[in-house]
Amino acid sequence: MQNRVSCLTSAILGILLVGLTIPSFSVSASEEERVFRFNISPNGYPPYLIVDQNQPSGIMWDVVSVVAKRLGYRVIAERIPRKRVDQMLLEGYIDGTPRAREWADNPEQFLFTDPVVDIEEVFFAPAQSDFSYESPDDLVSKTIVTHLGYRYPLLEPYFEEGRVRRFDVSRDKDMFTFVLHGDRFDAAVADRLVGKWILRNEGLRQHFDITSKGISNYGFRLMLRKDWHSFANQFNAELAEMRENGELDAILANYR
Repeated sequence: MQNRVSCLTSAILGILLVGLTIPSFSVSASEEERVFRFNISPNGYPPYLIVDQNQPSGIMWDVVSVVAKRLGYRVIAERIPRKRVDQMLLEGYIDGTPRAREWADNPEQFLFTDPVVDIEEVFFAPAQSDFSYESPDDLVSKTIVTHLGYRYPLLEPYFEEGRVRRFDVSRDKDMFTFVLHGDRFDAAVADRLVGKWILRNEGLRQHFDITSKGISNYGFRLMLRKDWHSFANQFNAELAEMRENGELDAILANYR
C-alpha cells in the first residue's frame, strides 16, 4: 500500500514539474525573435520597392512581408547602396536583397529563390514616332537612353562597336524626361512595369509608345547567403502557394 502511495506521489510531482517547465520553455522560445534583414536600397525600385513614404511597399516588399510572417520572421528594411550590397550580404549585415541572377557579378557566391516576378526590358519611344523594334539591327544609328551602371548583354556588341549609342542616366524617371524633351534621343530601355509605373505617376502615359518585344526577360528573385537553404526552400513553397491561390496576382494588380 505504501509503495502505491509513493508511486502516486511521484507521478503527481512529475506532472507538476512538467507543467512548470512548459511555460518556461514557451517564454524562452518567444523571446528568440527571428528577423529577416531585407535590403530595399536607398531609392527603392518602384514598383518593386517603394521607399518614399513612412512604410516601405512595392511588389517585392509585399511578397517578402507576407511570406516572412508566415515563416515566423519579422522583416527589417535596410537601405544599402548597390555597390555595398554583395559584401554586406556575405558578411551577414543583411540577409537578403532582390536581384535577378543575371544581374549578379558573382552569382555562384549566393543562393537564389524562385522568381517572384519577371523583369522584362522593353523600349519606350515618343508617341507617334517611327521607332520600332524587332531585333538589335533596328537600333543601328540610334541613341538609346540607358540606366547608368546597367548591362544589356544583347546590345553590348552594338554599343562597343559604336553602331548604337547609349546615353546613361542615373535615375529611372529622368530617362523618360530625356527621351521626351531631347531631340537626339530615340528611345529609353527600361523594365515594362517600372516604365508604366513612372509614366502613370507622372501623367505621361499618353506621350509614349511601348514596344511589344523586348531585349530580355529575367526572373526577379531573392538573393541570399548560401547557408539560407532552409529559408529559401520554405520561401519557394509559400510563393508557389501564393501563385496558385491568386494572392500573388492580387499583389501585382496593386502596382499595374
